[in-house]
Amino acid sequence: MPMDELTLVGRIAVWALPVILAITVHEVAHGWVASKLGDNTAKNLGRLTLNPISHMDLIGTVIVPAVLLYLGGFMFGWAKPVPVNWNNLKNPKRDMVYVAIAGPLANLLMAIAWGVVIKIGFMLGSSNEFISMPLVYMGYAGVFINAVLMMLNLLPILPLDGGRVVAGLLPRKASYEFSKLERFGFPILIVIIAMGWLKDILGPPVYFLQISIFKILGL
Repeated sequence: MPMDELTLVGRIAVWALPVILAITVHEVAHGWVASKLGDNTAKNLGRLTLNPISHMDLIGTVIVPAVLLYLGGFMFGWAKPVPVNWNNLKNPKRDMVYVAIAGPLANLLMAIAWGVVIKIGFMLGSSNEFISMPLVYMGYAGVFINAVLMMLNLLPILPLDGGRVVAGLLPRKASYEFSKLERFGFPILIVIIAMGWLKDILGPPVYFLQISIFKILGL
């Protein structure tokens, strides 16, 4: 969609809700699954809520998305991680995989839901443009940001969800050695972002996911 046709205020109006929901629901999904598997840390801290303020990270939820939106760059962001005490889980090594994958899975479901919003917008047609066009623009933004967050978090780098999944699937000794690399995770991500590699890494799978959703929904 030609988002560049929108004014800055228009782009903020289109992107705000999809970005906030994508980040918030992603974190709630982690905490909800953890609570089902024996760890109530997030629940006890009031983090199992869709109130975005409870999950907001000033840099990741506000500043970074706002700057990228203004620059027209590759949109992504993050929230405060939901705390999980792995020792409280019934089977920590196995359940780590379920807790980690819950966030990306939530983003996949939201991407599909936003695709349905696009479909509804097109069904309303040009006769209801004041309703249909905002739905279409917001739907495209929702599909995109959730696809980006899903693929970003599936990168096999600790402490991202993909890294947690890898750690949970590896044999115990290999998992322990892999977990030692977590302290290098954010520096690696910073290098990837600084070198401009993130778009190249995420671009193809994000595009594939978007196209797949559009085809499934007949868009």
